[in-house]
Amino acid sequence: MKKLSQAAQRLEGQRMFQILTLGRDLERQGREILHFELGDPDFGTPENITQAAIEALKGHQTHYAPSGGLRELKDAASEVTVRSRGFRPAPEQLLVCPGANVMIYYAASCLVDPGEEVIVPDPGFVSYFSILKFLGIKIVRVPLREENEFRLDPDDVEKAVTAKTRMIIMNSPSNPTGAVMTEDQVKRMFEIARRRDVYLLSDEIYARMIYEEAGTRHYSPSRFDQCRETTIVVNGFSKSYAMTGWRLGVVTGPEEVISKMGLVLETTTSCVSPFIQKAGIEALKGSQEQIFKMVEEFRKRRDALVDGLNTLPGVRCLKPKGAFYVFPNIKNTGYSSEEFAARMLTDAGVALAPGPIFGDHAEGYVRLCYTNSIETINKAIEKMRKVLSR
Repeated sequence: MKKLSQAAQRLEGQRMFQILTLGRDLERQGREILHFELGDPDFGTPENITQAAIEALKGHQTHYAPSGGLRELKDAASEVTVRSRGFRPAPEQLLVCPGANVMIYYAASCLVDPGEEVIVPDPGFVSYFSILKFLGIKIVRVPLREENEFRLDPDDVEKAVTAKTRMIIMNSPSNPTGAVMTEDQVKRMFEIARRRDVYLLSDEIYARMIYEEAGTRHYSPSRFDQCRETTIVVNGFSKSYAMTGWRLGVVTGPEEVISKMGLVLETTTSCVSPFIQKAGIEALKGSQEQIFKMVEEFRKRRDALVDGLNTLPGVRCLKPKGAFYVFPNIKNTGYSSEEFAARMLTDAGVALAPGPIFGDHAEGYVRLCYTNSIETINKAIEKMRKVLSR
């Protein structure tokens, strides 16, 4: 085989998709596999959104669009920002992208040189690590602790900043833990980034998925600078609108940053298909009733899964306040995270993700996505109980 680039050799991808492939292989052998490994809502995309795309297709909106995105979609995203974050970004601060995942790559590639540092929560979304490694950027990991409900601690972040730090990544609600940061924590994160003159990339893909008990709500650092100097907000349609396959998102940031990110998009992707953007416009401007219903159903599923996991021998699980993930502690089962995940897949037929794929500080944990019916959740708990009780 001919030589690959050093960057290619650093690529890791997303392990959850690899676990999904193993599960599908077992299904082809006749096994029943209950899928908790991938964060893909099991609801269909709301009909009004799908219909908007169909109408756009019928109207032959199948050609190039402006590389930065349709103005109508930017205007709709701006209106939502006014309501949710208290400011109206200029069109030049917005970039329409093929999903939120790629925004992390665009931002890192435009703002950080190889050998410089980015601070990342650990455990954290797997793409943070894979993208930064691919780009040759040094990852500075800030551990999230169960005793702090896995919330990113600004004091730990402050200690991690060095002269080589160029960006801090925060994610609330969090993947893989479902943790939601407090208002004070978010404000302090912004103050650290501004004081140390680094960018703060706030991954808010789960912002609509907050379970508002005990006053919990979503706080964005963007309200402090309106994304004009320090803050970059990553957001998309995949999770809250059940549109993972559509690949659509809108990133907000300082104009000069968005301009450069737009050139990367233009160079690599050209643009997002206009009929998909029309679906996004309808998602933002149309009825939100189905979205509220989905979030309420996720709340019920969360409660069923957390309650069930806490009845299993050797397992304890916090109740997350957002997203659709749980991150149970399995240290007292006697298995490592990899052993636990492998055993559950092969013996129980339950596909889940071992904690260490989300970071160096996640041994002793596993992640389950509650993108399944309560009936399936209860069935999985009983299958896991049989394995752990042997």
